[in-house]
Amino acid sequence: MIVDNNEDLQTGFWLSEWAFPIFTAFLAAGVFAGTHMYYVYHIGAFNEIAIVAMLEAGLKGGSFGAAAAFGASFLFARILEGPLVGILDIGGSIMTGVGIGIPAIFLSMGITGPLESFPLALLTGAVIGLAIGCIIIIIRKYTVASNESTFGADVMMGAGNASGRYLGPMIVIAAAMASIPVGIGATIGAAVFYAWKKPIAGGAIIGAMILGALFPIMTK
Repeated sequence: MIVDNNEDLQTGFWLSEWAFPIFTAFLAAGVFAGTHMYYVYHIGAFNEIAIVAMLEAGLKGGSFGAAAAFGASFLFARILEGPLVGILDIGGSIMTGVGIGIPAIFLSMGITGPLESFPLALLTGAVIGLAIGCIIIIIRKYTVASNESTFGADVMMGAGNASGRYLGPMIVIAAAMASIPVGIGATIGAAVFYAWKKPIAGGAIIGAMILGALFPIMTK
């Protein structure tokens, strides 16, 4: 079928609003299933080493507060940011929020079923992704879509980074708990970014990734 005009294109499936929650459902299902793989087989999580280390620290020590707070804060910030700027940050919302934050919350509550069963992990992730997509569409309808102005977009674009700035030391601690080389890399990266007057969270993650790649974490 040949599309003759732009109006027909905008009413098609790929640009329709109702298709967006379907996309987020598929994305979240895959990422949540990846966390299931990590929980069961210790491989497959869709995230950076330092962030996965927060979840690993909870699995070993029993405290999921760091992973839950970090992941949930990113998810909340990206859900607010998405409707205003029209772009959903998959790394912050799906990979970190759905892949680390929500599983950590489940585990802190003693709910292990969605992480032990692959079909249930897919279903849980799909439901969460569908809810995220619907919330973003609803917020957009009653804010940006009702007005030509994208007021507040410049503020919301930095919401996730602003919250992450204060979690920099927590990332360094979580990386150090994962392994000594990863902890050293996170510390060096944080120090370099601090010297550059940049958020130390980014430096900690990059440093942990570099030394984590050179000195992989040994698993049983």
